[in-house]
Amino acid sequence: MSGDDLAPVLFLDGGLGTSLEDNYGVKFDEKTPLWSSHLLIDDPETLRACQRDFGNIPVDILLTATYQVSAEAFARTKTPSHPKGVNSSDIPPFLDLAVSIVEEVKTPQARVALSLGPYGACMVPSQEYSGKYDPEHDSIDQLFNWHRDRFRLFDQIDGLRSRIGFVAFETVPKLDEIKAIRKLFTHAVPSSPDESSVLHGEVPFWISCVFPGDVYTLPDDSIVDQVIDALLGPEYSTIVPWGVGINCTKIEKLPKLVEMYGSSVRKLASAGRLKTWPSLILYPDGTNGEVYDTTTKTWRASTRQQNPMSTWEHQLAGVVAYARNQHCWRSVVVGGCCKASHIEITRLRAIFHDI
Repeated sequence: MSGDDLAPVLFLDGGLGTSLEDNYGVKFDEKTPLWSSHLLIDDPETLRACQRDFGNIPVDILLTATYQVSAEAFARTKTPSHPKGVNSSDIPPFLDLAVSIVEEVKTPQARVALSLGPYGACMVPSQEYSGKYDPEHDSIDQLFNWHRDRFRLFDQIDGLRSRIGFVAFETVPKLDEIKAIRKLFTHAVPSSPDESSVLHGEVPFWISCVFPGDVYTLPDDSIVDQVIDALLGPEYSTIVPWGVGINCTKIEKLPKLVEMYGSSVRKLASAGRLKTWPSLILYPDGTNGEVYDTTTKTWRASTRQQNPMSTWEHQLAGVVAYARNQHCWRSVVVGGCCKASHIEITRLRAIFHDI
């Protein structure tokens, strides 16, 4: 595998839910378990406007408003038009709308990424930062079944395979969940109409993990070597992710994490267990030390408020420059997660335009 040239940079959007809150006055609470996906039901115009902010930057990849989609979350969503919750049979049109909105607001060259959160994002309260799942969803097989069933909702979207450029599994906190997601992908020909047409290698996908707190492990204490092995090792599927990532993580942790990711990828390649370099996807939180409270669904100031020497976008640009010089990534995709608005992503893109 050649790695002499600098990896190209692609731009991703920012934090949709927090942008809706901060820029459009949307409020999320226990009555909106779908988070930003709730707007697919009762306010698609506001969602469209917010996503257009990112599309106008422009970005190269734009995520759909489907991160917290699940049959369970729709069932808990009660609106005037769905007073008893949304039945599974009524879900697909909303998912189709999520893809259609991104198709509408992106530039012609940009690609759509289907956003899929972990099981923990659909729990009440959400547990993607802790990885503390209920006993019914705490093994590889159980998580495989849940992700498979959730994906069947998306398979009912007309022409999905030709409409999306990527599938993005985001904020994954557990090693077992990484392995479960890998197991979804198989080269086998679908044996029934219920089997996914997107999970056979034709659509590139990435898996991005979360590293909360001050440690450099997943919430389940898995170290980066284990994470990269699960993400890219051939044992879990012959279909290897197009990219591996880090999201919803404090930006000051990225330099060390990217160094560790690169080292682990090279170990895998040196052992003959990696045939091609993956892409690296980086979208850290745009916070200044604020911490998200999953119970109250609010952001609270940290007791150790940060006073960075440089702006968020300059810090991130520095990490991207370092990653490109690792020469083990086919490309670097960069954007933002919570609290990173279209303003920060615009400034980030301007830095690379000026280089």
